Amino acid sequence: MIHIETRQAVIKFQLARSLFGRAFYYTSAYLVDGLLVDTGCAYTVSELLGALDGHAVHTIVNTHAHEDHIAGNAAVQERFGAAVLAHPKALPVLADPASRRLRLYQRVMWGYPAPSTGAVLGNVVETPRYRFRVIHTPGHSIDHICLFEPHEGWLFTGDAYVGGTDRALRADYNIWNILESLRKLADLDSSCLFPGSGTIRENPREELLAKIRYLEESGGRVLDLHARGWSRRRIREEVFGSEGAIAWFTMGHFSGLNLVRSYIEDRPIFRELSHTKAPPNK
Repeated sequence: MIHIETRQAVIKFQLARSLFGRAFYYTSAYLVDGLLVDTGCAYTVSELLGALDGHAVHTIVNTHAHEDHIAGNAAVQERFGAAVLAHPKALPVLADPASRRLRLYQRVMWGYPAPSTGAVLGNVVETPRYRFRVIHTPGHSIDHICLFEPHEGWLFTGDAYVGGTDRALRADYNIWNILESLRKLADLDSSCLFPGSGTIRENPREELLAKIRYLEESGGRVLDLHARGWSRRRIREEVFGSEGAIAWFTMGHFSGLNLVRSYIEDRPIFRELSHTKAPPNK
């Protein structure tokens, strides 16, 4: 299933596999001045190619190498001769996607991508009319990057920014790195945010700051209860509530328990939340 929308000079292709006539979990690709940001999952490649008819694509940038963002690379490369650029740590996955074994829910929702040939992304990506800064934003994945066009204020965030109040985390995400990446993004003078989900945000800084505050406050509560000797399951129940359907569907790969674990185990040893800082020496 595909929905197409144009916002300023950016074309959004919002893509999802359809099961029983219903779309599940949209992922978006964006085309601007011949640059295609991400390419969706294996089940939506033909729809993306059809939507690109009549357009020129000279470059693909993958925000990260998850299977729902890279699967159209090979087909778009073949049709348009486009170069594929990604973070160095993404390139082995692009070349051999099967090397990253997918869980059952990932195979059902997105499938295995075809291999594609990529090159290392530099600090800047240029098109005939625009110049995008490349910003490393790990947390969702170690190879995650965002693109920022400062003159237009466009910020392409992949999955570095996800709206809402997180109550679950995937087992291999790092919540502290996610927070640090969000702080980088909030410092930018952005006017329009184009996320992987496809829900475009105008003047996004307040939403980024609200997300940061929520994650910081949640982390403070988790660490306080952990220091008081609470079990991780009890902390999850207190701070995030009972496990949602996503924990069942992913067989625990996404869960509130993983979020609690990351707050506790992934915290940098040099970081102290403001409410736990020791008073200054007198």
